[in-house]
Amino acid sequence: MLASIFSKSRPINYVLIGVSLVIFYFLYLLKDMHWAEHYYLVAQKLGLLVLLGGSLLVTGFITLKNTLTKANSYAIVLFLFFLVLFPTTLVNQNIIVANFFLLLALRRLISLQSLISPKEKIFDASFWIFAATLFHFWCIIYIVLVFISIVFHVSRDYRNWIIPFIAFFAVGVIYFMVGLIAGHTFFNHIMDEINPSFDFTYFENIYQNIALAIFAAIAALFAGPYIVSISSKPLNLQASHKKILFSFLAGIAIYALSAAKNNSFLAFTFAPLAIMGGNYLEGQDNKWVREAVVCGIAAIAIFIYLMQL
Repeated sequence: MLASIFSKSRPINYVLIGVSLVIFYFLYLLKDMHWAEHYYLVAQKLGLLVLLGGSLLVTGFITLKNTLTKANSYAIVLFLFFLVLFPTTLVNQNIIVANFFLLLALRRLISLQSLISPKEKIFDASFWIFAATLFHFWCIIYIVLVFISIVFHVSRDYRNWIIPFIAFFAVGVIYFMVGLIAGHTFFNHIMDEINPSFDFTYFENIYQNIALAIFAAIAALFAGPYIVSISSKPLNLQASHKKILFSFLAGIAIYALSAAKNNSFLAFTFAPLAIMGGNYLEGQDNKWVREAVVCGIAAIAIFIYLMQL
């Protein structure tokens, strides 16, 4: 049923996903209503909801615009299910903002294959990655994807190798100007995040532990066939799919290295894994397999979500 509904890219699908996101978002916020007492916190929560919705739309845009899947809505609905599976993501403002910036960067890097305005795209992608780093330091890992993209498409022009450093300088100037105005405490969270941590004993309840185990199984189910299938993709799409794979691996690295980690740090893997999942689902000839996978993920995600309310 669910797989059939989202097997096409139709406006009604976006409405269903958008309404579901709003319901899951505010239902989780009901756990702690102190934010409703202050107008600026209400505005902040609404802004984060807009960024979450924007993250879904950017993921869908990347997928369909660059033909990473066929004309379906699997990627964005899987992204939604991952958010529901890890509801702590819904209240982690730094992760929401950083992940949105990384998706904007990924959009520019995937489109680099057209070779239209490559310098602007390299600068934009680098700028968004360094901007994301201000909200979560280990997003800096994504800058490797910029250089990988340069190798794939525009390595012969030496100026392209310099552009990421110009973007770093631009973001650095803005950051230090704001820091000088806001005071030295503005820099504290960056300093706290620089030291890596491999402590994975952060679970607040058993459902968070179960969610991580299920997510790992889903990742294996989607990533394995995806890696094998890249060589069989059209030649003009192979570089894009390799970037998706690397962005997934970068997301895992960010999660692994982050200090004071929790399951919300896996948000950096949601979009690339959702795109991999879209490829997996459309590659299944048996519609019952597709239904079983989509409905199974949805049921498990909603159950774990409800148990954490």
